[in-house]
Amino acid sequence: MINLFPFLFVFFWSSAFVSGQIIVQSASPFASLSFRFVIVAFGFLMFALAFKEKIFVNKSLVLQSGVTGVFFHGFYLGGVFFSYSVGLSATLSALIVGLQPVLTNILSGPILKEKVNATQWIGILLGLIGTVFVIGLDIGKSIPLVGVIASIVALIGATTATIWQKKFTNNLPLSTNNFYQAVAASIFLFFASLFFEVSYINFTTSFILSMGWQIVMVSFGAFTILMYLIKIGTASKTSNLFFLVPPTTAIMAWLVLNEELLRNDVIGLIIAALGVYIATRK
Repeated sequence: MINLFPFLFVFFWSSAFVSGQIIVQSASPFASLSFRFVIVAFGFLMFALAFKEKIFVNKSLVLQSGVTGVFFHGFYLGGVFFSYSVGLSATLSALIVGLQPVLTNILSGPILKEKVNATQWIGILLGLIGTVFVIGLDIGKSIPLVGVIASIVALIGATTATIWQKKFTNNLPLSTNNFYQAVAASIFLFFASLFFEVSYINFTTSFILSMGWQIVMVSFGAFTILMYLIKIGTASKTSNLFFLVPPTTAIMAWLVLNEELLRNDVIGLIIAALGVYIATRK
């Protein structure tokens, strides 16, 4: 089952870009995310209590976990959702934040003392080439600059969170770690909603279904898998899975959102998959 975790992670994580597009049609981005992480925090608290994990831990660990939550859920997801609200496509948003492995691999050496060998760099290069194929979907179309900037902020947030998680908060039990991350994120996003948007949530059927999917399959599923993979592996190898997200998102967006899908996306998926295999194999 553990061998399936990378595939499940890519599928669920990619689905978040598509369901996120649906959510912002019925709610402001930061308000919807703050609402989501209140529920997620309660869920992980219940998990921690059920499995008798230690909840009250050292204050420094709580702070470190909270920082991870702010970067991952606040800056990363906040940036992605905001980019949707200004008209950026799910595919292009996934492409920009999908460059996260490049930054992580560059920084994991000097910060985490992880060795990235020549074979891994070949895989990274192939993964990068595969994701670049996807950008052909948006060439010649109107691309909102503020949406691109928001996605770049999300990219930096995801990279920082991955390295911070590996360096500082890897000793906490998963449920406890995720609980404090969700609490910090919900508070951060609440104030972001208060100061940077006109907050609203319309509980339409599409909103409820999409939010339910993100809470159960993404926050409880994909994110827990990601934290587990970071815990048992290296930050650089785990981050390479993100190369598979943009082309997978492109296919999902074509099926669900009717976003245009070209032959380049299929080629990109194959190249990216090969790159991830090369970069992560033992």
